[in-house]
Amino acid sequence: MRTFTKLFLASVSVVLIAIKWNAPTFDPESLKGARVLVTGASTGIGEQIAYHYARFGAQIVITARREHVLKQVAERCLSLGAQKALYISADMSSESDPDQALRFALDQLGGLDYLVLNHIGPSPFSMWDGDMDHIKWIMKVNFFSYAQIAWKGLQALEQSKGSLVVVSSLLAKMPSPFLAPYSSTKFALNGFFGSLQHELAMKRSNVSLTICTLGLIDTDSAMEKVKGKTVAPAYPATDAALNIIVAGATRQPEVYYPWFTYVVTIVKDLFPGITSYSMRNSYTYEP
Repeated sequence: MRTFTKLFLASVSVVLIAIKWNAPTFDPESLKGARVLVTGASTGIGEQIAYHYARFGAQIVITARREHVLKQVAERCLSLGAQKALYISADMSSESDPDQALRFALDQLGGLDYLVLNHIGPSPFSMWDGDMDHIKWIMKVNFFSYAQIAWKGLQALEQSKGSLVVVSSLLAKMPSPFLAPYSSTKFALNGFFGSLQHELAMKRSNVSLTICTLGLIDTDSAMEKVKGKTVAPAYPATDAALNIIVAGATRQPEVYYPWFTYVVTIVKDLFPGITSYSMRNSYTYEP
């Protein structure tokens, strides 16, 4: 069994090296002047995405709920080298705010080259207690608004041969305890945008669609929720953000960060019992 495990891991490593070797080359200059809308950009991964685009000299519109925080992020983007850095407050659980955020970006930038959908709604890190209102709300924020903005943004991206980038999670591949409502939204994202990838390819669309699978990232909100409850390692938001940007710029259909999240998804399908056991035992549960 031990020999098989070593051979399996070695095979996976060879595959990953081959994928990395054949990955498209990223040209930072391609993002200079690029017109970008980033959602969920007031903190965490979205904030870091905005800063990286700024360093590359892009024109950026950022959106989230808290206007005063968005203003600070936009000011820093300008100091880092963004050609433009504008913001609009939007509540993604609203029927109208997602459309308003997109229209604002199109009006201010004159079009769109990159649409990065990254926003999330908070969900308690606890066993599900039957709260259906929360499930309905978080599906609005984490899924319905994604589909709404993507649909309205596709025409602009088609005109610019642009890229749609969807930030998802390892929880869309393997559900975790204590995050049933949140995980369900990520499964919905991957199902919807995975299908949309096929449809865009079949229509020979000019738009590329990248789905980003992230492991545990060291954002303040994530670290606060899992503190003392898991032994899983967390990885830097700034590195996750850069991987997301590079994948979108090189028009990759998917990206995994950190790299071993890809291995985990393979192991899950081959050894579901072992994966489930490991998942349950990586968390602390006190009734």
